[in-house]
Amino acid sequence: MKEITAIIQPHTLSRVMHALHALPHFPGVTLLDAHGQGRGRGTGGAFRPTEDNFTFHKKAVLLVTCAAEQADSIVAAIVQSARTGNKGDGVVTIKDVSRVIRIRTGETAREAL
Repeated sequence: MKEITAIIQPHTLSRVMHALHALPHFPGVTLLDAHGQGRGRGTGGAFRPTEDNFTFHKKAVLLVTCAAEQADSIVAAIVQSARTGNKGDGVVTIKDVSRVIRIRTGETAREAL
């Protein structure tokens, strides 16, 4: 099993969700609102923080837990639909999940997804 975390621009969320729902095996998603800052390098190549110059940008964070064989198609759908070609398009991470339990039924592993 895999956990996919995608940090994307909020204005691409609708396109991403349409792409995910078009997949035949889409297991569902959790959405979080977030604020973040990129690498922080300006014109001179270095960023010198002071107390009043931090700028955070709105982001949407998607969490998807899925079977390992579904991960590549889910990631591809997210990346293709969230890409604008501009800075700040976001990142996707994929992690291994060792155990899943559905709270309502007690189902575990694949059955819980």
